[in-house]
Amino acid sequence: MTAFFITGTDTNVGKTFITLGLMTAFRQHGCSVAPMKPIAAGTVDIAGQVVNEDVYQLMAAYEGSKPLVAHQVNPYCFQEAIAPHIAASLEQREVDVDVLERAFLQLVATHDVVLVEGAGGFLVPMSDLASMSALPMTLKCDVILVVGLRLGCLNHALLTAESIKHRGLTLAGWVANIVDADMPYIAENISTLRRLLPAPCLGIVPRLNLPPETSIKSTTALVASHLQIESLLPNHH
Repeated sequence: MTAFFITGTDTNVGKTFITLGLMTAFRQHGCSVAPMKPIAAGTVDIAGQVVNEDVYQLMAAYEGSKPLVAHQVNPYCFQEAIAPHIAASLEQREVDVDVLERAFLQLVATHDVVLVEGAGGFLVPMSDLASMSALPMTLKCDVILVVGLRLGCLNHALLTAESIKHRGLTLAGWVANIVDADMPYIAENISTLRRLLPAPCLGIVPRLNLPPETSIKSTTALVASHLQIESLLPNHH
């Protein structure tokens, strides 16, 4: 079993987008892959169903032989797109890490790779007692960091990497996702990240301005084409 926790330098840096690409990349290497978004905040109406858009995309991109169970992929879904602990409090609910771990172990039992996507950044609170960083610690996952390329990303990336290391976790790799195509000195920023982050760069994903009708399958294949995940494969030495 191989599992990774996907975190980001901030919210809206493309964690789901990159997770979708990683799903496809692992499949291309012959691995069965399950996505998981333990905690999601924010819902939309898609074809008459009230769902979290990220969770919807992750499940739509799944191509495994075992059927995915929604409450395993996403045990907690809150209505408002705000910090999870505040969203939970508004609904008078509480995140139970044991519930998340049980769902995770069920996915692990039937797949080669499980990709666990966090909500928000690495230290966003998920309850009054724990931050999102408790998830990779409890689930014993290495971490993949999505660096949203925009002004301020160097500080965010280095602080996050330091926080990961401080908790005794392994940063398995990072992905540069260009969220601001007009960011000055993109190449120099990436070069700085390569030098200072203590993990391999798994890819540089350009700003993809895809038409709305682009299928999830096409999108994920395009993202995957910019990723190099050989160092993450279960049999890699």
